[in-house]
Amino acid sequence: MLYFDHCASTPPHEDVVRTMMEVMTKHYANPSSLHGGGVAAARLLEKAREQLGQLMNTKQGRWIFTSGGTESNNLAIKGVARALRSRGNHIITSSIEHASVYEVMQQLKEEGFDITELPVSREGHVQLEDVKSAIRDHTILVSIMHVNNELGTIQPIAEIGELLKSYPKLKFHVDAVQSIGKLPIDIEGWGIDLLSGSAHKLRGPRGVGFLYVRNGLPLAAQQAGGSQEFDLRAGTENIAAIVASAKALRLAITKQPQLAAQVEQLAAYLKTRLAEIAELKLNGGAPQSPFIVHFSYPGMKPEVIIHMLEQKGILASTRSACSSKDDKPSRVLLAIGATREEAAGGIRISFGEEHTKQDVDQLVLALQQIVASLKPLERGSRH
Repeated sequence: MLYFDHCASTPPHEDVVRTMMEVMTKHYANPSSLHGGGVAAARLLEKAREQLGQLMNTKQGRWIFTSGGTESNNLAIKGVARALRSRGNHIITSSIEHASVYEVMQQLKEEGFDITELPVSREGHVQLEDVKSAIRDHTILVSIMHVNNELGTIQPIAEIGELLKSYPKLKFHVDAVQSIGKLPIDIEGWGIDLLSGSAHKLRGPRGVGFLYVRNGLPLAAQQAGGSQEFDLRAGTENIAAIVASAKALRLAITKQPQLAAQVEQLAAYLKTRLAEIAELKLNGGAPQSPFIVHFSYPGMKPEVIIHMLEQKGILASTRSACSSKDDKPSRVLLAIGATREEAAGGIRISFGEEHTKQDVDQLVLALQQIVASLKPLERGSRH
């Protein structure tokens, strides 16, 4: 099987699996316990936290371990919103955020928060001028993702962060789930106050998320029941998975420049080959993450294509795994001005380090065969 769904989840690195098994076997004590076993587990937890800080070059903040990117986004956005509500109730986000940000914003609307959803260009990018014009006296938070999980478009995070330095009371959150460990990120240089990541997107284990929180930033805890993670995230930490996640991030960052260059060539080649298939339409525009290529077959249900690809030994996806069972047109594609047919027929290809040019050729051949077999049905599917 060819696995082209790395944005949904990545195969864990064998060194990561080995580390996790070793820690599970030797360090099973609760890190909050006062005995020697607990102290040893707590040391491993803090070492992993220090490693994240070193790997991401953060000296002005701390890292909170959560259950994943979704919880990190929830804690960051709800935590800031509720902690700073006395200062204001206005939050700025974009129209193409991941569901774990979009749905949080809908919840906050019900609590009385004023949410501004910024439009994006036809290529899928937030405009700096729109961010600036949306800021009000009672704005407390801007939350913009780094890399869109469907289109792969890279947002101007450094430029937004520079703009927001003129508004010191305003906090800046970045969902970096699809970029941490894959693309360069300068958290403190870009003026980011909170940044979310997830281990299983970079060949780490599922069930571990990261949240960077700048020192001194007020954050309301979203779970009650314990004083773990600086009183911000109650619950016994998963030491084995956390240590393995720190290892996964180290491996990812070590390989990052070489892998990005390798994948960039594959993405460019795939886009060139897809352009040869008239029925398919590429979505999004530069700058884009090389790890994601997204296209539509207007008028054709994407799940049909996904199942036909699987029959040919290829695994891909339609959109974010969190929304893949939703048969509505993609909210992200509609936001960039795609037609409902285009938005309902999107396919996402996401690369990993195992992929080769031959794999891309196999994928393109499969798509050519699928389009040829579906084309007679295309007209009927539109009615």
